[in-house]
Amino acid sequence: QVQLVESGGGLVQPGGSLRLSCAASGFPLAYRAIAWFRQAPGKEREGVLCISSSDGITYYADSVKGRFTISRDNAKNTVYLQMKSLKPEDTAVYYCATDLRYTCSGTFGSWGQGTQVTVSS
Repeated sequence: QVQLVESGGGLVQPGGSLRLSCAASGFPLAYRAIAWFRQAPGKEREGVLCISSSDGITYYADSVKGRFTISRDNAKNTVYLQMKSLKPEDTAVYYCATDLRYTCSGTFGSWGQGTQVTVSS
């Protein structure tokens, strides 16, 4: 069974940067597409972006294009979400999830517990 653990969240100022990590155990992430989601208070969980097993990137949220980048390190079995130019509206709990396919098909299986990102001055 795939287990995912997010880390790297915290409090950052608007315009700041943060890198989130999604570490997996039980299955090599090299064989799965991995997506990042976020959920702000009172809102539904929103897809952010996804990276395929071949490193193709799919953006789910237009608001993060040009600011967020996803990457993977298969040796560490970890996927990263690099965020820059952070805005208060980026404040949310961020989750990673495995896609059921090698590509970013939009069908997800395992989920992590999330890490809190707060953007505030």
